[in-house]
Amino acid sequence: MTESKGEITIQALAMPADTNANGDIFGGWLVSQMDLAAGVLAKRVARGRVATVAIHSMTFLKPVHVGDIVQCHVSLVKKGHSSMTIEVEAWVQKAAGGEPYCVTKGTFVFVAIDEHGKSRAIPADE
Repeated sequence: MTESKGEITIQALAMPADTNANGDIFGGWLVSQMDLAAGVLAKRVARGRVATVAIHSMTFLKPVHVGDIVQCHVSLVKKGHSSMTIEVEAWVQKAAGGEPYCVTKGTFVFVAIDEHGKSRAIPADE
């Protein structure tokens, strides 16, 4: 992949506390960053509270290292009555420069929820 899909929603600096036993950034940390990024778009689309209900797929392409700048790009794939499917790509930009590259991609599903935690309709586009 040479070009990202979607908009950059969040960026984070990979830190030593987020490494696994091999010294690479722990996959769970990366998934949580991607979930946060997808949640930003989902909340905007739903115009309110949302919850992650599924991760349909995750593909880890390359490791992330301490000091890498992780950028999460999101795009809305599908909007249903109360649910949204969002693709997320995690790209790395090395602090020393160079071209960014994709390290992980996944498909997340969110549902719009009301103040009682029950699913609700997503407002129609204006």
